[in-house]
Amino acid sequence: MFFKIKIIQKVIICSMMIILAHGTAQGQSSPWWFGASGAANLNFYDGTTQRLNNSLFVPTAFHRGFGIKPYGSLFLEYRPGPIWGAILNVGYDGRGADFNNVIAPCNCPATLESNLSYLSVEPSLRMGSATSNFFFFAGPRVAFNRDNSFEYTQLKQPNTDAEFSAVRKTVITGQIGVGYDFIISSPAKEAKVALSPFLSFHPDFGQNPRTIESLSISTLRMGVALKFGKGKVAEIAPTPIAITTVAPEITFSIRPPLIASVKRQVSETLPLRNYVFFDEGSSAIPNRYITLSRDQANNFREAQLQNVQTESMSGRSGRQLNVYHNILNITGDRLRSNPGATISLSGASMTGPEEGKQFAENIKNYLVNTFGIDGSRISTMGRTKPLIPSEQPGGTRELVLLRAGDRRVDIESASPELLMEVGGGMMKPVAIEAMQSNPDDANVIFNIGGASNQLKSWTVDVTDETGRNQRYGPFTGNSSSIPGKTILGDRTEGNYKVSMNGETISGLPINKTSTFRVVRQEDTIEKAFRYSILFDFDQTRTIESYARFLRDVVSPQIPDGASVIIHGHTDVIGETEYNNILSQGRAAEALRILQSALTSAGKNNVKFETSGFGEDESKSPFDNITPEERFYNRTVIIDIVPNR
Repeated sequence: MFFKIKIIQKVIICSMMIILAHGTAQGQSSPWWFGASGAANLNFYDGTTQRLNNSLFVPTAFHRGFGIKPYGSLFLEYRPGPIWGAILNVGYDGRGADFNNVIAPCNCPATLESNLSYLSVEPSLRMGSATSNFFFFAGPRVAFNRDNSFEYTQLKQPNTDAEFSAVRKTVITGQIGVGYDFIISSPAKEAKVALSPFLSFHPDFGQNPRTIESLSISTLRMGVALKFGKGKVAEIAPTPIAITTVAPEITFSIRPPLIASVKRQVSETLPLRNYVFFDEGSSAIPNRYITLSRDQANNFREAQLQNVQTESMSGRSGRQLNVYHNILNITGDRLRSNPGATISLSGASMTGPEEGKQFAENIKNYLVNTFGIDGSRISTMGRTKPLIPSEQPGGTRELVLLRAGDRRVDIESASPELLMEVGGGMMKPVAIEAMQSNPDDANVIFNIGGASNQLKSWTVDVTDETGRNQRYGPFTGNSSSIPGKTILGDRTEGNYKVSMNGETISGLPINKTSTFRVVRQEDTIEKAFRYSILFDFDQTRTIESYARFLRDVVSPQIPDGASVIIHGHTDVIGETEYNNILSQGRAAEALRILQSALTSAGKNNVKFETSGFGEDESKSPFDNITPEERFYNRTVIIDIVPNR
């Protein structure tokens, strides 16, 4: 039997050498690959062994063991196509392990280490993919025993180094595995080299190494193979030499004025920042926050802030800021109306938590003394930094503005009557009614995508049906607007051709053309709804609570056929270009959530207008003088106009 095994081993090795030589002699795009692999065998022993050989029957049986032993092989792969192929591995296969220690009857520990190893032959079927370098393989394993030694120790007897008896000389089992070919050679070379990590599993069926007892082995093999082959040389087209300058991609679009100048009676849901900002050098509540006497507080109701009021047409809303500056009175009214509600006041100051706590105590005293709130319902604490700071570690720019935003008291509550999940623990919004209009409704708006960073300047020539030409500019930003009445002059309506002419930073001319129509406007009044979402400093993504607010509160108010206008804004902190991108990202995120919600509700006939104005103070809802104005400018404003 031993003689036969030696013959088989020699035949396999000789065949392997012949096949490998054949593989290396193939021409271009040979299907043969060859190489070597190395791996670690993680061997798991199970079952029972007690008779180690004919002369050693240990007093206590060993049952389980584990060991990591080496595996190394030479191999040949045949790949006639990307899907099917074959692999033949011939190698050294270590299957040894240390058994879990046992206690002999003499109350002394005993150990057993197996050094089983084999010469293994593993033919496998290889299955790959035309679009990926992943491959799977599976097949039998034929192993010829080459080492069956063991080491046995027991405290009260000499150590024994011997060989297991009744060891199977040939073991036939199976394996299944997965690998990935990383091609590390140049595609321009005919010779190909791949580095291929792989993982395979050898189950315990058939892996009973001995003809006696019940010992079995299962193995997890992890390794890497180095492969060599031949393939087609990639055809690399010569790189053309550019001899002309290509003009940058510039987009040009026009939004004509609306047919009617619209005044909107807006029902606005205004989120309330749960912050009270304090001035540098003082712990007193700033005068811009509206404080009441005790008699005035007795008559104050939050609903008084919701009356209809005509606002200026500048886009800024003094009405909104007035509502926010009543934040302490709104808090007092809500606490008074909900006796079970409680709040926590967290004050922050760069000078230390003592001053931060004094901020909080001054607000608490106002609520207790003016609105008669039980002091036990209001807790206070001091901090150096607020819960969500604007100043970030390592920051060096615009620290005065950032620190002014961090000098504040955060109002927190777990009571839903006071706060509502519309983002960042925001206070429950206030509903206000107002009359508003958008000056851009009466303007022709020219949008030139990429102008701010690719053009030196640009102008527009507007020509009517009679040939009368008007030139506007030069401009430097991405958009500009001209009143429709200015273009019309004495006319009531007209069709116009537009030529946009610009010069790139490199000096190339740019020309774009389009047309539009203008009709003199008539004033109308329409009903609209406005919602605002606020962002913390430098926050682009709408957090999940905002997403719920947009899905559950805003989207149900959008009827089929409505127009939704989304404007993104930032404060003046940071670079102008970055703020433009930031505001566009904020508006785009709100648009994405609303579109998804409307599609789920079966509303497909809704028009959207989306813009990001960055820190443009001519478009921003508020000034940027006080911290609260800057915080309110970090916003996306959503106007819903039914059946526009």
